[in-house]
Amino acid sequence: MYKIVKKETLNSVVELMEIHAPFVARKCEPGQFIILRVDEDGERVPLTIADYDREKETVTIIYQVLGYSTTLLSQKKEGEYVADFVGPLGVPAALEKKENKVIGVAGGVGAAPLYPQLRKLAENGTKVDVIIGGKSKEYVLWADKFREFCENVYVATDDGSEGTKGFVTTVLQNLLDKGEVYDECIAIGPLIMMKNVVKVTKPADLHTMVSLNPIMIDGTGMCGGCRVTIGGETKFACVDGPDFDGFLVDFDECMKRQGMFKEEEHECKMMALGGEA
Repeated sequence: MYKIVKKETLNSVVELMEIHAPFVARKCEPGQFIILRVDEDGERVPLTIADYDREKETVTIIYQVLGYSTTLLSQKKEGEYVADFVGPLGVPAALEKKENKVIGVAGGVGAAPLYPQLRKLAENGTKVDVIIGGKSKEYVLWADKFREFCENVYVATDDGSEGTKGFVTTVLQNLLDKGEVYDECIAIGPLIMMKNVVKVTKPADLHTMVSLNPIMIDGTGMCGGCRVTIGGETKFACVDGPDFDGFLVDFDECMKRQGMFKEEEHECKMMALGGEA
């Protein structure tokens, strides 16, 4: 059993938990993820590692309360436990020091897995900027934490309640048009956002890494549920990723596969709300 040592509500649909998980905290690196089960009968939920503290032996996760399992997780309180917390899984992000600067682009909860990657780059001496997007000011995550090590923190909101009114891609395009020079872009968020980021960076020949979180079951490559097509080859996001070269990702296929179980997800949401599908 893994103890919840801290729980925090970030906005109306997003929560943070800090879990005491000594073995995971000892080994994990930015870019990796865990799979948890709320209880022994629960489904496996993959979540990217948002932060970790090796001394405290804790790992921080951030999740959206969307369906049955995340609703059960949300009902847990500080001091209570989750049944399983398996990891670290996946390949750590390749975070070599860059000559110029790296730009991070985060959409919604994508700010959570982006945070440790940009922080490590900054610790290694790379200058970093970040663009954080959300529907409104409420959904812009961790801007203050990014300001601790980013040279520039840009915000984009759909309704204009903070920063630029519009999408993260608008801000990114404006920066490139102004002549900002970056060695790499790291984009993490919804598939459609990452696809559109690549549409901006590819013409500029700006190398772009994206993080894929398709349907996962076991997290070890055995089930094949997380198949993705990268450069025409089949890869498994759980063991070959979750980070891939954005120029090579077949986003249309990823989005199609992600929507395969919409009806079942609807039923799960209704269960979480205590109603009938």
